[in-house]
Amino acid sequence: MPSPSRRKTAAAPPDRDSATDRIAGALTQAIIERRLMPGTRLAEQKLADLFQVSRTLVRQALNQLSRDRLVTLTPARGACVAEPSVEEARQVFEVRRMLEAQLARELAARITPAQVRQLRSHLKEERAAVKRQDISGRTRLLADFHVLLARLLGNEVLAELLQELLSRSSLIALMYQSGHSAAESQAEHEALVDALEAGDAARAERLMLGHLGHVEAHLRLQQPSSDLRTALQL
Repeated sequence: MPSPSRRKTAAAPPDRDSATDRIAGALTQAIIERRLMPGTRLAEQKLADLFQVSRTLVRQALNQLSRDRLVTLTPARGACVAEPSVEEARQVFEVRRMLEAQLARELAARITPAQVRQLRSHLKEERAAVKRQDISGRTRLLADFHVLLARLLGNEVLAELLQELLSRSSLIALMYQSGHSAAESQAEHEALVDALEAGDAARAERLMLGHLGHVEAHLRLQQPSSDLRTALQL
Protein backbone atom coordinates (compact mmCIF):
# COMPACT_ATOMS: atom_id res chain seq x y z
CA MET A 1 0.00 0.00 0.00
CA PRO A 2 1.50 3.39 -0.90
CA SER A 3 2.48 5.72 1.92
CA PRO A 4 0.47 8.96 2.49
CA SER A 5 3.36 10.97 1.08
CA ARG A 6 3.43 8.85 -2.07
CA ARG A 7 -0.33 9.20 -2.45
CA LYS A 8 -0.01 12.98 -2.10
CA THR A 9 2.70 13.05 -4.77
CA ALA A 10 0.51 11.02 -7.12
CA ALA A 11 -2.38 13.47 -6.63
CA ALA A 12 -0.25 16.55 -7.39
CA PRO A 13 -0.26 16.48 -11.22
CA PRO A 14 -4.04 17.10 -11.56
CA ASP A 15 -3.62 20.17 -9.30
CA ARG A 16 -0.81 21.43 -11.48
CA ASP A 17 -2.85 20.73 -14.60
CA SER A 18 -5.80 22.60 -13.10
CA ALA A 19 -3.67 25.65 -12.28
CA THR A 20 -2.10 25.61 -15.73
CA ASP A 21 -5.52 25.42 -17.39
CA ARG A 22 -6.78 28.27 -15.19
CA ILE A 23 -3.92 30.54 -16.24
CA ALA A 24 -4.20 29.58 -19.91
CA GLY A 25 -7.96 30.04 -19.81
CA ALA A 26 -7.73 33.50 -18.23
CA LEU A 27 -5.17 34.66 -20.79
CA THR A 28 -7.19 33.22 -23.68
CA GLN A 29 -10.35 34.96 -22.46
CA ALA A 30 -8.48 38.26 -22.16
CA ILE A 31 -7.30 37.87 -25.76
CA ILE A 32 -10.76 36.92 -27.05
CA GLU A 33 -12.34 39.87 -25.25
CA ARG A 34 -9.63 42.19 -26.63
CA ARG A 35 -8.24 43.13 -23.24
CA LEU A 36 -4.75 41.93 -24.21
CA MET A 37 -3.38 43.50 -27.38
CA PRO A 38 -1.13 41.72 -29.90
CA GLY A 39 2.50 42.19 -28.95
CA THR A 40 1.78 42.60 -25.23
CA ARG A 41 4.66 41.16 -23.21
CA LEU A 42 3.66 38.43 -20.75
CA ALA A 43 6.29 38.44 -18.03
CA GLU A 44 6.46 35.11 -16.21
CA GLN A 45 7.17 36.55 -12.77
CA LYS A 46 4.39 39.13 -13.01
CA LEU A 47 1.90 36.46 -14.05
CA ALA A 48 3.14 34.17 -11.27
CA ASP A 49 2.51 36.96 -8.76
CA LEU A 50 -0.93 37.73 -10.18
CA PHE A 51 -2.07 34.10 -10.12
CA GLN A 52 -0.11 33.28 -6.94
CA VAL A 53 1.55 30.27 -8.50
CA SER A 54 5.08 29.24 -9.42
CA ARG A 55 6.79 30.44 -12.60
CA THR A 56 6.90 26.80 -13.69
CA LEU A 57 3.10 26.69 -13.89
CA VAL A 58 3.03 30.00 -15.75
CA ARG A 59 5.61 28.68 -18.20
CA GLN A 60 3.49 25.58 -18.81
CA ALA A 61 0.45 27.76 -19.55
CA LEU A 62 2.45 29.97 -21.92
CA ASN A 63 3.79 26.91 -23.72
CA GLN A 64 0.22 25.67 -24.12
CA LEU A 65 -0.88 29.01 -25.60
CA SER A 66 2.17 28.98 -27.86
CA ARG A 67 1.01 25.65 -29.30
CA ASP A 68 -2.40 27.27 -29.89
CA ARG A 69 -0.66 30.15 -31.73
CA LEU A 70 -1.98 32.74 -29.28
CA VAL A 71 1.41 33.45 -27.71
CA THR A 72 4.83 33.81 -29.30
CA LEU A 73 7.89 32.61 -27.35
CA THR A 74 11.26 34.09 -28.31
CA PRO A 75 14.63 33.90 -26.51
CA ALA A 76 15.11 37.66 -26.60
CA ARG A 77 11.64 38.92 -25.61
CA GLY A 78 10.19 35.99 -23.73
CA ALA A 79 6.42 35.53 -24.13
CA CYS A 80 4.22 37.99 -26.02
CA VAL A 81 0.66 37.91 -27.31
CA ALA A 82 0.98 36.73 -30.91
CA GLU A 83 0.89 39.12 -33.85
CA PRO A 84 -0.61 37.16 -36.77
CA SER A 85 0.61 37.93 -40.25
CA VAL A 86 -1.62 38.95 -43.15
CA GLU A 87 -1.17 35.51 -44.74
CA GLU A 88 -2.09 33.77 -41.50
CA ALA A 89 -5.20 35.95 -41.23
CA ARG A 90 -6.30 34.95 -44.72
CA GLN A 91 -5.67 31.29 -43.99
CA VAL A 92 -7.66 31.40 -40.75
CA PHE A 93 -10.71 32.78 -42.57
CA GLU A 94 -10.26 30.29 -45.41
CA VAL A 95 -10.39 27.40 -42.92
CA ARG A 96 -13.35 28.94 -41.10
CA ARG A 97 -15.31 29.22 -44.35
CA MET A 98 -14.67 25.56 -45.18
CA LEU A 99 -15.67 24.33 -41.73
CA GLU A 100 -18.54 26.65 -40.90
CA ALA A 101 -20.32 26.53 -44.26
CA GLN A 102 -20.65 22.75 -43.92
CA LEU A 103 -21.55 23.14 -40.24
CA ALA A 104 -24.45 25.46 -41.12
CA ARG A 105 -25.69 23.14 -43.86
CA GLU A 106 -25.63 20.04 -41.65
CA LEU A 107 -27.19 21.74 -38.64
CA ALA A 108 -30.08 23.08 -40.74
CA ALA A 109 -30.91 19.52 -41.73
CA ARG A 110 -31.18 18.21 -38.17
CA ILE A 111 -31.77 21.10 -35.76
CA THR A 112 -34.49 20.53 -33.13
CA PRO A 113 -36.98 23.04 -31.66
CA ALA A 114 -35.15 22.83 -28.31
CA GLN A 115 -31.87 23.73 -30.02
CA VAL A 116 -33.51 26.66 -31.80
CA ARG A 117 -34.71 27.91 -28.39
CA GLN A 118 -31.16 27.61 -27.09
CA LEU A 119 -29.88 29.68 -29.99
CA ARG A 120 -32.65 32.27 -29.51
CA SER A 121 -31.64 32.58 -25.86
CA HIS A 122 -28.04 33.15 -26.90
CA LEU A 123 -29.12 35.77 -29.45
CA LYS A 124 -31.04 37.57 -26.71
CA GLU A 125 -27.83 37.82 -24.67
CA GLU A 126 -25.96 39.08 -27.74
CA ARG A 127 -28.55 41.80 -28.38
CA ALA A 128 -28.44 42.93 -24.76
CA ALA A 129 -24.63 43.11 -24.74
CA VAL A 130 -24.59 45.08 -28.01
CA LYS A 131 -27.26 47.47 -26.73
CA ARG A 132 -25.44 48.25 -23.48
CA GLN A 133 -22.11 48.55 -25.35
CA ASP A 134 -20.52 45.81 -23.27
CA ILE A 135 -17.46 45.36 -25.47
CA SER A 136 -15.90 42.37 -23.72
CA GLY A 137 -19.27 40.67 -23.21
CA ARG A 138 -20.47 41.10 -26.79
CA THR A 139 -17.10 40.00 -28.20
CA ARG A 140 -17.23 36.80 -26.16
CA LEU A 141 -20.88 36.10 -27.01
CA LEU A 142 -20.43 36.73 -30.74
CA ALA A 143 -17.54 34.26 -30.80
CA ASP A 144 -19.32 31.72 -28.60
CA PHE A 145 -22.24 31.65 -31.07
CA HIS A 146 -20.09 29.81 -33.62
CA VAL A 147 -18.83 27.29 -31.07
CA LEU A 148 -22.40 26.74 -29.88
CA LEU A 149 -23.44 25.78 -33.42
CA ALA A 150 -20.79 23.04 -33.45
CA ARG A 151 -21.87 21.78 -30.04
CA LEU A 152 -25.50 21.63 -31.18
CA LEU A 153 -24.31 19.49 -34.06
CA GLY A 154 -22.81 17.17 -31.43
CA ASN A 155 -19.25 17.53 -32.70
CA GLU A 156 -16.91 18.41 -29.84
CA VAL A 157 -13.81 18.09 -32.02
CA LEU A 158 -15.21 20.73 -34.37
CA ALA A 159 -16.18 22.89 -31.38
CA GLU A 160 -12.59 22.77 -30.08
CA LEU A 161 -11.18 23.60 -33.51
CA LEU A 162 -13.53 26.57 -33.85
CA GLN A 163 -12.63 27.77 -30.35
CA GLU A 164 -8.98 27.93 -31.38
CA LEU A 165 -9.76 29.58 -34.71
CA LEU A 166 -12.02 32.15 -33.06
CA SER A 167 -9.32 33.03 -30.55
CA ARG A 168 -6.95 33.62 -33.44
CA SER A 169 -9.68 35.58 -35.26
CA SER A 170 -9.93 37.90 -32.25
CA LEU A 171 -6.20 38.60 -32.47
CA ILE A 172 -6.54 39.20 -36.20
CA ALA A 173 -9.38 41.67 -35.62
CA LEU A 174 -7.20 43.55 -33.14
CA MET A 175 -4.23 43.60 -35.49
CA TYR A 176 -6.14 44.68 -38.57
CA GLN A 177 -8.91 46.86 -37.10
CA SER A 178 -12.10 45.25 -38.33
CA GLY A 179 -14.75 47.75 -39.36
CA HIS A 180 -17.50 45.13 -39.20
CA SER A 181 -19.56 46.30 -36.23
CA ALA A 182 -20.87 44.10 -33.45
CA ALA A 183 -24.42 45.14 -34.38
CA GLU A 184 -23.91 43.91 -37.96
CA SER A 185 -22.52 40.58 -36.75
CA GLN A 186 -25.39 40.18 -34.34
CA ALA A 187 -27.97 40.86 -37.08
CA GLU A 188 -26.27 38.32 -39.32
CA HIS A 189 -26.46 35.74 -36.52
CA GLU A 190 -30.20 36.42 -36.26
CA ALA A 191 -30.71 35.80 -39.98
CA LEU A 192 -28.68 32.60 -39.79
CA VAL A 193 -30.78 31.22 -36.95
CA ASP A 194 -33.93 32.03 -38.96
CA ALA A 195 -32.56 29.92 -41.82
CA LEU A 196 -31.59 27.09 -39.46
CA GLU A 197 -35.05 27.08 -37.90
CA ALA A 198 -36.62 26.92 -41.36
CA GLY A 199 -34.40 23.96 -42.23
CA ASP A 200 -33.09 25.85 -45.26
CA ALA A 201 -29.61 24.34 -45.60
CA ALA A 202 -28.65 26.25 -48.75
CA ARG A 203 -29.64 29.59 -47.25
CA ALA A 204 -27.90 28.80 -43.96
CA GLU A 205 -24.70 27.97 -45.81
CA ARG A 206 -24.97 31.13 -47.93
CA LEU A 207 -25.57 33.32 -44.88
CA MET A 208 -22.64 31.81 -43.00
CA LEU A 209 -20.31 32.39 -45.94
CA GLY A 210 -21.64 35.94 -46.29
CA HIS A 211 -21.15 36.63 -42.60
CA LEU A 212 -17.54 35.43 -42.57
CA GLY A 213 -16.90 37.22 -45.85
CA HIS A 214 -18.16 40.51 -44.42
CA VAL A 215 -15.97 40.20 -41.33
CA GLU A 216 -12.87 39.43 -43.42
CA ALA A 217 -13.65 42.11 -46.00
CA HIS A 218 -13.61 44.77 -43.29
CA LEU A 219 -10.14 43.80 -42.15
CA ARG A 220 -7.28 45.87 -43.51
CA LEU A 221 -5.28 42.92 -44.80
CA GLN A 222 -2.45 44.68 -46.55
CA GLN A 223 1.19 44.11 -45.78
CA PRO A 224 2.96 47.29 -44.56
CA SER A 225 5.12 48.78 -47.26
CA SER A 226 8.86 48.24 -46.97
CA ASP A 227 9.46 51.28 -49.16
CA LEU A 228 10.07 54.41 -47.07
CA ARG A 229 8.60 56.81 -49.65
CA THR A 230 5.41 54.72 -49.95
CA ALA A 231 5.11 54.27 -46.19
CA LEU A 232 5.41 58.03 -45.62
CA GLN A 233 2.99 58.73 -48.52
CA LEU A 234 5.46 61.14 -50.12
